[in-house]
Amino acid sequence: MLFYQFAPGLCRFATSHLKSAADAEEVVQDCFLKLWEKRHELTDDVIFKTYLYTSAYHAILKQLRRQQYWVFEDCHEEILVEENILSSQAEFHELEQLYQAALAQLPPRRREIFTLSRQRGLSYANIAQELNISVKSVETQMTHALKFLRIYFRAHGISLILLLALLSAVE
Repeated sequence: MLFYQFAPGLCRFATSHLKSAADAEEVVQDCFLKLWEKRHELTDDVIFKTYLYTSAYHAILKQLRRQQYWVFEDCHEEILVEENILSSQAEFHELEQLYQAALAQLPPRRREIFTLSRQRGLSYANIAQELNISVKSVETQMTHALKFLRIYFRAHGISLILLLALLSAVE
């Protein structure tokens, strides 16, 4: 059932990066094989879509390094974000709601600092100047905000880096 539900999307995801349908199918087969081999180690709260796409992501990186299509040192892993992960607007809306719910749980000042940094792109110095606080206070608040968000999204089976990249790519 999982294979029929997720294999087509995973194949599109892998093909878009590997540029070879055969290599993509091999990556997808390996992902499902690893899922099957680790089935006894998985907890009840595992999100299979996240598990499979993360597994595919790492397999794609490994394949690209192996094939020397990509000079890995010049790239950041966060750049390998594929729009196909979000197969519909409903899923994007769901992620957006999750993100907004997480932000709503931050204390007001911390939320304001986080928003100025991540959504408006202000530097810590500019934020400190705008809010009339020290740069160290901004750093501390951002550290606490990112730690909270990382834990919050991990509890929901989502990588914070992936979520922020997806949300910023659509905006």
